[in-house]
Amino acid sequence: MAAAFGILSVRLINAAESDETFTALDIARLTAVTSAKISPDARWIAYSKRVQRNPVEDENGPAWVELHVVNRETGSSRPYVSGQVNVGSLAWSPDGRAISFLAKRGEEKLNSVYVIPIDGGEARRLIAHDTSISAYAWKPDGKHIAFLATEKEDDEKKKLEEKGFNARAYEENLKNVRIWIASADFESEVKPRILEVEGSVSDITWSPDGSRIAAAVAPTPLVDDYYMYRRIRVVNAESGLVVHKVDNPGKLAEIAWSPDGTQIAFLAGEDIHDPSEGRLMVADVASGKFNEIAKDYLPNVIDIDWHADESIMFLAHDGCESAIGTVKPDGSDRKLHLSKSDPIIESFSLAEERLALIGHTVSHPGEVFTTDLSSAPKRLTNGNPWLAKKKFGKQEVVEYPSRDGKTIQGILVRPVDPEPGKKYPLILMVHGGPEAHVSNGWVTRYSVPGQLAATEGYAAFYPNYRGSTGRGVAFAKDHQEDYGGKEFNDLLDGIDHLVKIGLVDRKKVGVTGGSYGGFASAWCATRLTDHFAAAVMFVGISNQISKSGTTDIPDEMFLVHARKRIWEDWEFFLKRSPIYYVEQARTPILILHGEEDTRVHPSQSMELYRNLKIIGKTPVRYVRYPGEGHGNRKAAARYDYTLRLMRWMNHFVKNDGSEVPPFEIDHGLSPDEEAKN
Repeated sequence: MAAAFGILSVRLINAAESDETFTALDIARLTAVTSAKISPDARWIAYSKRVQRNPVEDENGPAWVELHVVNRETGSSRPYVSGQVNVGSLAWSPDGRAISFLAKRGEEKLNSVYVIPIDGGEARRLIAHDTSISAYAWKPDGKHIAFLATEKEDDEKKKLEEKGFNARAYEENLKNVRIWIASADFESEVKPRILEVEGSVSDITWSPDGSRIAAAVAPTPLVDDYYMYRRIRVVNAESGLVVHKVDNPGKLAEIAWSPDGTQIAFLAGEDIHDPSEGRLMVADVASGKFNEIAKDYLPNVIDIDWHADESIMFLAHDGCESAIGTVKPDGSDRKLHLSKSDPIIESFSLAEERLALIGHTVSHPGEVFTTDLSSAPKRLTNGNPWLAKKKFGKQEVVEYPSRDGKTIQGILVRPVDPEPGKKYPLILMVHGGPEAHVSNGWVTRYSVPGQLAATEGYAAFYPNYRGSTGRGVAFAKDHQEDYGGKEFNDLLDGIDHLVKIGLVDRKKVGVTGGSYGGFASAWCATRLTDHFAAAVMFVGISNQISKSGTTDIPDEMFLVHARKRIWEDWEFFLKRSPIYYVEQARTPILILHGEEDTRVHPSQSMELYRNLKIIGKTPVRYVRYPGEGHGNRKAAARYDYTLRLMRWMNHFVKNDGSEVPPFEIDHGLSPDEEAKN
């Protein structure tokens, strides 16, 4: 380990023969594995592969998601359902003979359950429903499937809406998601039956004997209830009655039955104020009593399953790294089997002592790996072989001290082919949440294009400022009740560190980020304007007062961020809002927002834009994306975003521009060519 507050670790991209530069179109064509499920006999791994559309040549839309299968032993992979398709929720039939998935095929408008034999052939629709199926689970004996869907809308009501009688009471007459049980026999004509569980269900898993279903249930289908108030309910699969309850203390994630059906392992928040569902809990099903079994283990647990020896296998994110371990359900005998591994592991699937992993590294996005834990993970897929020809900047983990003594970590991408002694412009890339973090793997995406910035002659820095996950609950809570305070001082201290080591030109610093990172960008452009030459704010917050009344997560903002309501302290929320400081703002800011965003309403961007425009003392532009929400999904909007971000930085940070560049963009040009126009 390197000396304190210096470079922790470095992973070099093996590209000695590479000389091709990385471009915005390269980001737009990246493929990635998004899920991987190992077969019961551990021979095959089914995986979903996200294939982006070409934003210049293809019809606009979100990425396609294909189904592929790889032989775990030979590494031979082939597509099963590919092309212009979108498959999701991959699972193996209990007998391992087929792969199931959710999809809309052909002219279908609703998600159905499809099955395709491992031996090949056409996928067949197994279960269709009156409404779209959102999730499903095989009964262990393979004879039935439980699935989640809403009830069908009344036909008379639908006719009235078609006539124009479509007035809606906001957040009323909501449709709860229900549990349905259907036959897994293609020839069955028995209609699915509903289990009348009170509330809205979002996750289901069968008990090993098939008699019960553990479900994650929220009071309503509202996003805020999903985030904060999902609780575990154990339902009798025949009667639909709730027979056991586990009242987990906060946010809820994975649920897994023990092999004997007496216990449930689950991931949840430590309490209602924990920003993340990263603590490992075990509940006695009969009594509902539960315990956190790894209180002293600070990393964020993100995936779990029960091992054959009735220990719990877990995947954790530890700072900027990842680890896989096992622990007994009473918390004893905790072991780490893969610690600080390369790749960064995002999920695992377990069968017969073998694991299918999704992993990414500094040189590639998510791919399928496998291991039996006796050796390092073996890579099985290569969705982007052309990346080996690209010339990338060196990537490393950096630690530095904050002004109050806390140690902060971050990921640094150095410029491509740096010159000794030269100081470079910097783009600070701030993640959202802030209950998230950036690991030392693949970091380049359309809205935070680290390797593209490195190609353009920048250093790119991704700070895991306080409030980030991966370093324990106390660190994740350390930003609470302090919007724009010490959490964003961590950003400035990171800049100071990079200046101190001689890499960065302090006068040439830009900042960007989305959501909470968008709030950081707006705060840096207004309250901290003296430190930044340019800012790009994406779906960000500008007014904490109006945000509290326009977001779809008001309780989440209260419970795990502000810890008070606006009427309890109007002055706090006002003075922790970027618009309060618009008169002093001198940082050119590009503001971008999806028009359909319900998380951070587009009015947040409009408020900041309008007031900066009225004052007229700094360049400002507001770009809206029709049909996009809290982040861009469609190819054209994502590509356009990358080009605008880099042109803004090139114009104001690298080239010391003063006037707003033209709005028009030639989407056939690279960002560097755009900057010259």
